[in-house]
Amino acid sequence: MGLLMTIQKFEDLIAWQKARLLAIEIQKIIKNPIFYKDFDLINQILRSSRSIMTNIAEGYGRYSFREYKHFLTIARGSLTETQNHLYIALDSEYINKEEFHNLYNLTIEVYRLINGLIAHLKLNKSKQAGV
Repeated sequence: MGLLMTIQKFEDLIAWQKARLLAIEIQKIIKNPIFYKDFDLINQILRSSRSIMTNIAEGYGRYSFREYKHFLTIARGSLTETQNHLYIALDSEYINKEEFHNLYNLTIEVYRLINGLIAHLKLNKSKQAGV
């Protein structure tokens, strides 16, 4: 029998934890001197990767399912933007294929977790409405 963990704060959300890990890993790769010369890309990838965890947290703090879902969809959009920036970094040879694949796989994991949260919200909203 597994433990049932209740979510008491946004930091308990696995989606937020993994999004935080992604943001940390992005911060590491941009320290590469060859990457560091592209200030525009650095700014964009940092902002989009940080936006993922920020919007997961902000959505958690909202009072309605609708608002929470809205912020999760924004987080998912920021995630897709981060994936795009990873392609630019790869194509510009700022990161190698292994770094790209490791980071991209992490984005896929976060994407699935966000989708799981959205599905959970939809299910619980249906139950509350008696549908």
